[in-house]
Amino acid sequence: MTILETVYTPVGSYAPDFELPGIDERVHHLSRYLERFSAVGVIFMCNHCPYVGLYLDRLKNIQAEFAASGFTLIGMNGNDATQVSTESFDNMKTFAQLYQLNFPYLWDSTQDVTRSFGASKTPMAFLIDSDGIVRYKGQIDNDPQQSSSTKEDYLRNAIACLFKNQAINLSETEPVGTSLIWRN
Repeated sequence: MTILETVYTPVGSYAPDFELPGIDERVHHLSRYLERFSAVGVIFMCNHCPYVGLYLDRLKNIQAEFAASGFTLIGMNGNDATQVSTESFDNMKTFAQLYQLNFPYLWDSTQDVTRSFGASKTPMAFLIDSDGIVRYKGQIDNDPQQSSSTKEDYLRNAIACLFKNQAINLSETEPVGTSLIWRN
């Protein structure tokens, strides 16, 4: 049995900065996003998770809805590609093109950033304000199966509250999805 050390990033603390390659062949830094945007949503996702597939349209809609307000999503794949070949960098590019992602998709090949955030499942959302503070983490909404029956839009509500300078009433939820694939 492999024991992994995970640095848990609680709501109210600083998000770990990162410097990771994106499918656009550029290096992405959280600190640079925080200079340009009022809020950043980091979504731990992957290519093979059925839950991610169920959420892709909702994530693209969230990006489109809040982009003009100074928000961006960042998809991050922290799965071990040596165990699941569909998680390779080249397959990430194919995945993003196939699903026409409207937000950056980054690769955490060392899994260091994924561990630093304390991500455990895909998809798992982290909402970060312009000061770099995690303001929400957990589920995107309460119904991964059907967006039409969603009653609680956790991430969308948290983003809206942040932009209205209101308290985020539910700042953490238990993520639902596929467990991350850790390197042995």
